[in-house]
Amino acid sequence: MLPRGFYERPAIDVARALLGKVLLHGGVSGRIVETEAYLGLTDAAAHAFHGPTPRTQVIFGPPGHAYVYLSYGIHDCLNVVAEPPGSPGCVLIRAVEPLTGIAAMRRRRHTDRLENLANGPGKLTQALGITLRHNGADLTRGALTLHEPSSAEPFEIAISPRVGITHNADWPLRFYIAGSRFLSRHLKPPGDATLKKHAQIDDIS
Repeated sequence: MLPRGFYERPAIDVARALLGKVLLHGGVSGRIVETEAYLGLTDAAAHAFHGPTPRTQVIFGPPGHAYVYLSYGIHDCLNVVAEPPGSPGCVLIRAVEPLTGIAAMRRRRHTDRLENLANGPGKLTQALGITLRHNGADLTRGALTLHEPSSAEPFEIAISPRVGITHNADWPLRFYIAGSRFLSRHLKPPGDATLKKHAQIDDIS
């Protein structure tokens, strides 16, 4: 499984590096194909923007833990805590490509269509049986873990603005495997104006 040091770096780097990695829970697994970076105290779209609360305190803690929250009172969403303790960066896992336990995924999701099993942050948690009880889980051990793939396949990383947010909506912090059939949304990359405004993504953080 991925070691603690993998997560102890800027959220943008972790968001990119998680692409192609395998998310595993209870014998059900998927290849991560889409992520979004959230930059904590500098990012008004981040849950940690206003400082630690009982809900967000895990983001301010050690990296390599899960931050799970309920979106719109319906969908559990899985985030990976990044950066050193006290620096509250995290990465939202937006979509995975089903690998193992597909029958269980289909039962949980009530659909047979492979591309629709885990192509969204709420869908993938339902498919893999991840809930609020996993908030704070140590991703370097236990039942919910992340791993290197058994065989690495080359891929191109595409970038776009994040999806479904109001603040900093033009920041190009959504990373995905170009051409994947399992993305939550198929969006065009940001236009020249957006890329020029944020020519160096690291300058955002």
